[in-house]
Amino acid sequence: FEPRGKRRIHSKPNAGEIQACRWWLDKELDLVKPNLVVALGATAAQSLLGKAVPITKMRGDVVEREDGLRVFLTIHPSFILRIREQEDKEAERERFLQDMRKVRKLMAG
Repeated sequence: FEPRGKRRIHSKPNAGEIQACRWWLDKELDLVKPNLVVALGATAAQSLLGKAVPITKMRGDVVEREDGLRVFLTIHPSFILRIREQEDKEAERERFLQDMRKVRKLMAG
């Protein structure tokens, strides 16, 4: 993060930082052995898929990795908090809830 007055502004990790933490993520996935993981935002998607993906274009898609792990792509919830217009914020929140409903169906089936 970067301090700005009394606020802490979180900055996006770069590719090197993501790669440096990859071993930890891989170890967690190996221990838990999920059949579906939800990538909340671009950084999570890049961490799980090993490459940058366009979240807004691929939102709601499931990408299968070479090892068979399914990755559901959606926005990071903090995106909703940054929307200024209340109507737009409510619409985006509803889209996010729809994404989570899709995840629930994917987990059940």
